Amino acid sequence: MDTQHDIALTHALADLPGPLPASGVIHLAVRHTDRFTVVGNHLAQHTELSLTAIGLGVHIQSLPAGTKVGIKSLTARFPEGETRIACALRELEAHGYLHRTRVRLTNGRMVTRTVFCNQPGAALRAGAGAAGTPMPVGPGVAPVVAPVPVAEPVPAVTVAAPTPAPVPVPPPVPPPAPDPVPVPVRQESHAPVRVPPRTAPRPPRRPLPQPRELTPELRQTASAILADLRRHAKELVLSEKDVEELVPGVAAWLERDAHPDAIRHALTTELPQPPKYPAKIVRHRLTALLPPPLPGTQELAPTRRVLVIPLQNCDRCDHAFRATEPGHCRGCRNELPAAAA
Repeated sequence: MDTQHDIALTHALADLPGPLPASGVIHLAVRHTDRFTVVGNHLAQHTELSLTAIGLGVHIQSLPAGTKVGIKSLTARFPEGETRIACALRELEAHGYLHRTRVRLTNGRMVTRTVFCNQPGAALRAGAGAAGTPMPVGPGVAPVVAPVPVAEPVPAVTVAAPTPAPVPVPPPVPPPAPDPVPVPVRQESHAPVRVPPRTAPRPPRRPLPQPRELTPELRQTASAILADLRRHAKELVLSEKDVEELVPGVAAWLERDAHPDAIRHALTTELPQPPKYPAKIVRHRLTALLPPPLPGTQELAPTRRVLVIPLQNCDRCDHAFRATEPGHCRGCRNELPAAAA
């Protein structure tokens, strides 16, 4: 048979009321009894949010309170990278679904408080109608209470005897609030660190190391080392094209007398999990971890020269003494002026 038909699905579609649409999606809705989340169409069919942001918003809305929804936690949960997840979180934050604020705990530590609103407009209206109600921020956190409008004080009325007419008493004038005391800021001795903007051009990638001469023996050994990497790290599965491009880098290591086991250890240890681009990881390590050439005998020889003064025999007493030229020893040199006098 060319086409397999799902008999159960066919019967379920036949039980749907009304005619089926000629094209497009057909909903076969079964009522949930447990493990479900109500999601508004304003989020599921948002016209300005990306598909990643919509899916991430639905996922966050389905999580129980207290679940970590940071970039690191979401990256470990989904195959998308940190950049896409960070962009999706910023989209949800820009449209009012996500709110991230910095709050101070009672012990003085600063933490990030994340609040997800399933209906941003309704949440803002409810917050405006219930002004003064503190938002539950959890144990150990100093809550931030919205300012409560204070009614004007009712002037007190006193009755002076024996006149029955009330005499209004002016309301007390509150003392002026003291000016806030400026907190001294500690001056750092070092210069501030400048973070480059995201639009700044990236530095050019370092080229792959190249050997002085790619001999057939070096090519064969380098190809064998690259093809054998998946035996030691199952994540490093390289294609034939990747092996051909990376052969010069391994040959440069071999040309510098690096042992194959040392090359294999440098390329397979402490790999990121999961490694999405094995060829890029191998290329980066071959370039960044390239060892220097081994020094030769001339470089290892001591460069410090010791000046040796030769021994000379005194022309007068024939005693040995050190001097650069023949002559008299020190004792004879002292006696010559005395003998001449």
